[in-house]
Amino acid sequence: MVLEPRMKQQSVLITGVAGFIGSHLAEVFIGQGYRVIGVDNFLTGATANLRTFEKDKNFTFIEHNISKELEVPGPVEYVLHFASPASPADYLNYPIPTLKVGALGTHHALGLAKAKQATFLLASTSEVYGDPLEHPQTEEYWGNVNPLGPRGVYDEAKRFAEALTMAYQRAHGIDTKIVRIFNTFGPRMRLNDGRAIPNFITQALIGNPITVFGTGGQTRSFCYIDDLVGGLQKLLFSDLKTPVNLGNPQEMPLNDLAKKILQLTGSRSPIVFKPLPQDDPKQRCPDITLARTRLAWEPRVTLEEGLRRTIDYFKQCLGARARV
Repeated sequence: MVLEPRMKQQSVLITGVAGFIGSHLAEVFIGQGYRVIGVDNFLTGATANLRTFEKDKNFTFIEHNISKELEVPGPVEYVLHFASPASPADYLNYPIPTLKVGALGTHHALGLAKAKQATFLLASTSEVYGDPLEHPQTEEYWGNVNPLGPRGVYDEAKRFAEALTMAYQRAHGIDTKIVRIFNTFGPRMRLNDGRAIPNFITQALIGNPITVFGTGGQTRSFCYIDDLVGGLQKLLFSDLKTPVNLGNPQEMPLNDLAKKILQLTGSRSPIVFKPLPQDDPKQRCPDITLARTRLAWEPRVTLEEGLRRTIDYFKQCLGARARV
């Protein structure tokens, strides 16, 4: 959606703006003529992710922990809540902040949307499905989550955030959207992110063994960031009120992913296997029928093309680090 020149400029507030997905969203909205108000406390986000647009006149940054109440002057038409640790390495390291941002952070972001009469978009996750007993996962599936396990801090935070979002929709008439994001990758992921693609690429490029957990037979599906952002915008401007899966339905075993990254990087790193973490999902693949039929959306960037772009970005990051 591009604003017409004579239309009033609209404002988009993005929590977690210095994160991987949040920064890409901000860049796209700024490029389309919106005013973006970015909020982040840099728990897992990075100032480097803001460099391409931080000096743009249409960008305002507020350093703030959204788990605490936030007041913003002036009109805001859209509130996008993307603040949260998202990698297992992060939410296992920050279990309490993860629960707080899913609960208190979502409450404050919804309160802001209510005060501004803004449309609200919650970034939920495929992790609400837990270690799924249904495959592929549809939006109607309630999930198989262990609330007491180490991953429960993230899974249950997002499940609560969804419930709170629907409550605000029903009780206060807020225009709300919920996206369940499946594995997404691309530039601006951290070298030490902890998830499969950044781990494998970093290990391959520096010549370390590629670490695969379990047998490597567990499957994932990977969506490139540009495709995801396009889907997020379509959802934001749609009339859908219930959760929507966004991800790539082409799944593959993690063993095959590791071999593909070795091929694309030309690395000779060996693949080594380590014990599977507790509650790690054996299968993860979205049913995107709803997104296809109601949003006319599906991924376009192939896994290989997306990996090439991501590998190039990681090479730049490692090169810059080596020059310091």
